[in-house]
Amino acid sequence: MTIEIAMALPPPFADSCPPFWTGGPDPATYYSFPNRKNQKQMSSVVNGPNPNTRSQYPVTTGTSVIGIKYKDGIVMAADTMGSYGSLARFPDLQRLYKVNDTTVIGFSGDLSDYQYLRDVVERKQIEEDMHGGGVTMRPEALHCWLTRVMYNRRSKFDPLWNTILVGGIQKDKPFLGCVDMIGTAWKEDIIATGLGANLTIPAIQEGLDQKGGKTENLSLEDAKELIKRAIKVCYLRDCRATPKYHLATINMEGSSVEGPLMIESNWEIAKSIQGYD
Repeated sequence: MTIEIAMALPPPFADSCPPFWTGGPDPATYYSFPNRKNQKQMSSVVNGPNPNTRSQYPVTTGTSVIGIKYKDGIVMAADTMGSYGSLARFPDLQRLYKVNDTTVIGFSGDLSDYQYLRDVVERKQIEEDMHGGGVTMRPEALHCWLTRVMYNRRSKFDPLWNTILVGGIQKDKPFLGCVDMIGTAWKEDIIATGLGANLTIPAIQEGLDQKGGKTENLSLEDAKELIKRAIKVCYLRDCRATPKYHLATINMEGSSVEGPLMIESNWEIAKSIQGYD
């Protein structure tokens, strides 16, 4: 009896190409991990059913933004530093953005998220200009919209790592509001973000008490002086701050962003320090 044994040819001589490493890279598609659906069946989230983690670790960040009401409008300020961790990497940023003649927004937190959100707001304003019949976004409406945007991203476990200050004129009255990264929103006469919330509000309040304790008693020059004092406190106490800053003014005459400006500082005492070259 003759027994024929059919033997499969080794892989280099097989009829079909061997499969790629299971779960490894496929040159025609994205990675296919075990126990995952096909790429066509997956949701729009790149990381499959897990949250998208690419923007959950801020790298380049900006520090404090400060805003204060006065009797005719709003004054806001933010320095120009973008810190790459502890490295002063980008010293010439502008973190105040003029949306239109009634509204200015200021950002602290992650720089890339700020650029993304600024572009979205800019496109939204362009659409308003094209289709709104001359109606522009008012600060209160933009503040409410940003609240929804931030809360929506937080609910997807992929938040935008920013705290946003919104200042402007609403129905001939000054408006100042803030939205943080989880969608918490509030309105106040004096608002500061970042470390400035701890450092500058007491300094501003001290100057405000000398004017009767109410922002309605402040003139434009008074508000600017308080803001400059706050920026100086941030520079002296916050190692992520810089002496250069931008200053925004919003009132019935329109909105403007000045700068970069420099705080007044005096380092004559450095000459008396011994042991450091």
